[in-house]
Order: sequence, then C-alpha cells, then structure tokens
Amino acid sequence: MPKAYWMATYRSISDPAALAAYAALAGPALQAMGARFLARGMPAQVYEAAVHQRAVLIEFDSVEQAVAAHDSPAYQAALEALGEGAERDIRIIEGVA
Repeated sequence: MPKAYWMATYRSISDPAALAAYAALAGPALQAMGARFLARGMPAQVYEAAVHQRAVLIEFDSVEQAVAAHDSPAYQAALEALGEGAERDIRIIEGVA
C-alpha cells in the first residue's frame, strides 16, 4: 500500500492567534492518527507559477489514514479553533509505490 502525503499551503493568514491555537491542537491530533511532519515553513525557493507562501508536508501510511486524520474529532476541533484565521489549500495525494 503506497504512503499518502498531505500538502497544505497557506494563501493568507489573517489571524495569527487563531493559527497558533489551531497549531497547538492540530499537531497532536494528526500525530495521534499516525502523521509524520516532513517539512513546514516558508519555501527556500519557488519556481514557475508558485507563490512564496507557508507550506506543510505530512506523511501518512495510506490515503485512508490521512482522510481519517482530517475527519477525526480532534482535528475538526483544531479547524474550529482556526475559524477564518487562514485561507489554505490542502491536498491528500497517494505516493508512488
């Protein structure tokens, strides 16, 4: 079974306090569901049409595990804490076997 990767980019952050509250809840919630944080922060370099924005890359053992982590009550509580504090793009993609 191929691994899965959760890729998130932050288009804008309008409420840093809400983002901090989200992060305090989201990290532990996702790790409890098997997440491994591989990278996070501002890109060292961007190319082509990429926008210089915060990004997060998380590895899971499967797409099903990643989706279950997103849909878990603990992660949903983190999203509630974030509210409208950031506009993000999140994708879960299957790794190549």
